Amino acid sequence: VNGDGGVVKYTLRAAFEGAESPSKELYVCVVHYVGTLEDGTQFDSSRDDGLPFTVELGKHRVIKAWEAVLPTMKVGELCRIKCTSAYGYGDAGSPPDIPGGASLIFEMELMAVRSMLKGPDVDTTAADDLKRLEELRIQREESSLSGLSAREEAIKRKEDAKAAAAARLANKGQKKGGGKGKGKK
Repeated sequence: VNGDGGVVKYTLRAAFEGAESPSKELYVCVVHYVGTLEDGTQFDSSRDDGLPFTVELGKHRVIKAWEAVLPTMKVGELCRIKCTSAYGYGDAGSPPDIPGGASLIFEMELMAVRSMLKGPDVDTTAADDLKRLEELRIQREESSLSGLSAREEAIKRKEDAKAAAAARLANKGQKKGGGKGKGKK
């Protein structure tokens, strides 16, 4: 992908013809992924939660490999990438799950691309999504201690996400006059 062999992409499923790619206008990517070490040990996955990960390209909030690969993908595409540590977490790694100097493998599916939503009540940034991801990881750890199954926890998180989305939409509708087109030109 990058020309120096540090990131290699294998397409597992091509996107449909006419599918959108990330661009200057559509720079927010919604991705499902599974991250593993070379020995197959899984260190992270959005599929376990059932909630895709959202990333804003160009903000350097994800590893270099993702910044290199996502612009080459189209919505619906499924690929596997392998990256050297220089495009991952470097010599420091990300303890305890990712050792220093580790090459990483990701299976990635680009679910959607979009621009940012405008307005203080509906803005969602990559930083917000990273914070939410960390909250979900903590919930997952707590649920494993509390005895809830992964399926029960995923159902609960989906219900929470639906409620949060409904609240954002309700706030958006109130802000613009109830969604009846008032103020539109």
